[in-house]
Amino acid sequence: MPSATEFIDLSDHDGFVEAVPHEAFAILRREDPVHWNPERSGGRGFWAVTRYDDIRAVHRSPDVFSSEIGGTSLEDLEPEQIEARKSMIDMDPPPHDELRALVNRRFTPRAVLVWEEQVRTVAREVIDAALPQGEFDFVHEIASEIPMQVFAEILGVPQSDRREIIEIGDRLLGNADPEFAATGPGGDHDDDAHRHLPFSSPSALEMFAFGRRLADERREQPRDDIMTALVDAGLTQRELDVYFVLLATAGNETTRHTISHGLLALLEHPDELARLQADPSHGKTATEEMLRWATPVHHFRRTARVDTELRGREIRAGDKVTTWFVSGNRDADVFAEPDRFDVTRTPNPHMSFGPGGVHHCLGAHLAKLEIRITFEELLAREVTFELAGRPERLRSNFFNGIKRMPVRVLPA
Repeated sequence: MPSATEFIDLSDHDGFVEAVPHEAFAILRREDPVHWNPERSGGRGFWAVTRYDDIRAVHRSPDVFSSEIGGTSLEDLEPEQIEARKSMIDMDPPPHDELRALVNRRFTPRAVLVWEEQVRTVAREVIDAALPQGEFDFVHEIASEIPMQVFAEILGVPQSDRREIIEIGDRLLGNADPEFAATGPGGDHDDDAHRHLPFSSPSALEMFAFGRRLADERREQPRDDIMTALVDAGLTQRELDVYFVLLATAGNETTRHTISHGLLALLEHPDELARLQADPSHGKTATEEMLRWATPVHHFRRTARVDTELRGREIRAGDKVTTWFVSGNRDADVFAEPDRFDVTRTPNPHMSFGPGGVHHCLGAHLAKLEIRITFEELLAREVTFELAGRPERLRSNFFNGIKRMPVRVLPA
């Protein structure tokens, strides 16, 4: 009889629309933790690494598993396409380290703490504007607004333009979803015309244009923001373009999805919501659990530099290797009762910001601050929420995104 793993296809975006396929990941962790996944859409297939310790091993071995050779997406790209769209997440050290150093000091724990009162002010204003509506889309009104308002200040984007950044980012990162796709049936990009662009999306050109306008302004009027730092760094136009795309999207998308999934988790687990309401000091552990539970980025890709072996599987040089954070975050060898949402879970060594190594998320400390403060402010109001409709999920095996989540405000 065929193994159950033969019917699992992690390349199929449709398999992630209704919910994350946690049962499939559980089967892989148990039966085939380094799983060969053919790509029925025409790709050359990839290894799916699903256990926590193996994922860490891959990410901490850039000399064996490269970010740079094939990039970090599942697409099979030509060398010139990889080079054209390469950002620092698609680089190995030392070039990665040099680009990261341009902005790293702005995201240290000490630097982020300077923004605490500003984040709280933004959260209060956004929440106070949303609640009187009674019924609204939580993603649009709150989850996307708070991180983008904060990051717009850090990056140097005028607040009046922040929604434009969000809308371009949705089209750019949601390119596998028919709602946002620009080409190809179902958004799967049959046309090779845009493979030199980030996410193979023509929306990248809109983001490039936005960043170039902002860079021109900073050349005339420098400020203490990230865009000024990038302009002063003497980057090439291509480097500046892809750096801006990376920061403008990463500064909103992952935090927004965690906030959305965080509220949904609390509504689906009312006992945990009651625990957090009764003792708000659990805010930090609740934030970490929301990040584990949401895992806003499902996976990243590496490429084997050399022939190697992982858990008894022979991996050839040039093979695509994907590390599934969403699976590692439910590994029972690391997390007690991994399928239980627990706002007091400790320790909680989740890998939602990456499993360590050189590519650990630059904005991790800022994201945690924004998530914690958002829920502190939400729970401080004398109201509660209920779903006013079914959350609409993003069609993507890369982002664990919620596009819309209608909620209704009720008295506590």
